[in-house]
Amino acid sequence: WKEVKHDNTVTWLAFWNDPINPKEFKYVFLAASSSLKGQSDREKYEKARKLKDYIHSIRAAYTKDFVSRDGTRRQIAVATYLIDKLALRAGNEKDDDEADTVGCCTLKVGNVECIPPNKLKFDFLGKDSIQYVNTVEVELPVYKAIGQFQTGKKQNDDLFDKLDTAKLNAHLKELMPGLTAKVFRTYNASITLDGMLNKGTGDGDVAVKIDVYQRANKEVAIICNHQRTVSKTHSAQMSRLTEKIEDLKGVLKDLRVDLDRAKKGKPPLMKDSDGKRKRNLAPEALERKMAQTNAKIEKMERDMKTKEDLKTVALGTSKINYLDPRITVAWCKRHEVPIEKIFNKSLLAKFAWAMDVDPEFRF
Repeated sequence: WKEVKHDNTVTWLAFWNDPINPKEFKYVFLAASSSLKGQSDREKYEKARKLKDYIHSIRAAYTKDFVSRDGTRRQIAVATYLIDKLALRAGNEKDDDEADTVGCCTLKVGNVECIPPNKLKFDFLGKDSIQYVNTVEVELPVYKAIGQFQTGKKQNDDLFDKLDTAKLNAHLKELMPGLTAKVFRTYNASITLDGMLNKGTGDGDVAVKIDVYQRANKEVAIICNHQRTVSKTHSAQMSRLTEKIEDLKGVLKDLRVDLDRAKKGKPPLMKDSDGKRKRNLAPEALERKMAQTNAKIEKMERDMKTKEDLKTVALGTSKINYLDPRITVAWCKRHEVPIEKIFNKSLLAKFAWAMDVDPEFRF
């Protein structure tokens, strides 16, 4: 051992230099399901919840500073707006051997294109080298300010030349104790999920409710730019589902013919898949079979739509890092959805501290 440390400000238990890349460190951390990790998770979400008491005054303050004569104040206001509205990361210093990734403070002039009358197109390499491409409508003073920040600069010059991550973080902490870009991301992700679940969940079976949850989760993943590459098996899975749906539609057609004949007291015309003559069934039994087949078709069509919608979206990252688990647990309790349908085994262990939340909890 190099040294025994006593430091209650860090969460690692041990660390050492990576033998392959000596500039990097390897760490041993507490397990995700440990009580101390759960405690820090709870504190993280409680801090994000506190932001709702400050958010209106923060937004009013930065809106006022969009037109400030002080160039630094104006850049801070616009950067804070982008972090709030687009969930951008602040952007940190990096080593020369790391990929040239970008955050809000490190945006270059060439990363942002002004599209009249008030749209901005962002195109840059974000965290984990994931491309961030997004065209958004912004408030007119923000649009004008970005245009002014670009004036007289080259494509590779800093957009926010009077600003760096340290200055921005110091400003955020003045607005609210402990406020960072990550707190904004956590707040906006959690408040979006909470709002969409409470607006969009009606009656229906568990599958329909899970569909509502997936759509809300997708919205959050889009806000946070959590992407993934399309799975190699995606098109094969879609083809299989299409075939199954067509087969079931054929079964449904046969059942309709059988039902018409049964109502007239005639035996079924068709033979079953084994070539044997079908059993005589009462109209009520045939109607039940038709309802079951229809339900299967609806479920498969829903599954297909969900698979297609989510093929490039990574839902897991926001669940692990940005969504207060109490929102999900409370929603599951209110709408009688088994929590296992939403959280896998490792998330259930990680968020054990959230399981006893009141069903009426709101973020």
